[in-house]
Amino acid sequence: MNKLLTTVFAFAVACVTAISAQAQEVKGDAKAGASKVAMCIGCHGISGYQSSFPEVYRVPMISGQGAKYITSALGAYKKGDRKHPTMRGISDSLNDQDMADVAAYYEQNGKTDASLTAKPAKEPSPQVAELLKKGACVSCHGENFSKPIDPSYPKIAGQYKDYLYVALKAYKNDTHSTWGRNNGVMAGIAKQFSQAELKAMAGYLASLDTELKTVAQPKFK
Repeated sequence: MNKLLTTVFAFAVACVTAISAQAQEVKGDAKAGASKVAMCIGCHGISGYQSSFPEVYRVPMISGQGAKYITSALGAYKKGDRKHPTMRGISDSLNDQDMADVAAYYEQNGKTDASLTAKPAKEPSPQVAELLKKGACVSCHGENFSKPIDPSYPKIAGQYKDYLYVALKAYKNDTHSTWGRNNGVMAGIAKQFSQAELKAMAGYLASLDTELKTVAQPKFK
């Protein structure tokens, strides 16, 4: 009996410890993050900078993006759920605190008090509206596609259309060894659409007002 009680007690302690560890989320420090973004600014600190892998597209604007989303994305690159050799190499060099600090820095970088209106300034065409409805995009990415319902989801309004298209294709071809993205929800959504339909949705989303930007580094201006 004593052995059984000891085992039960040990199991309970282990469970409580695990729950406590999960609850203690790493808190990012934007000031600390400013000294950790040297590997980021070579692409994300140049306005309109283009990547050539897996095809030519503008790298995403990440200033003004939600910190929890950036942390989540870096973690996905590190785990291999997002395939991209450069981003995998960068994320591998970062620990959890580094990721949180970098994410906090970019969330605050260039942030203004201006807020978007309640309704998108540009309405989609009837065809694109149907595609967005079919994908239920607003149900996760929120009002104006810029107020995600979960902070680990990205703001997508105003993001570069070529980047959005490449990202959607990566979710659609989620098993590709060098650029696929393994996400069950997004894979299920993206696989409903043709390449042309993905491109049409990306084009509309890119045309919207945005909170995202590229804050150019002085050396790159």
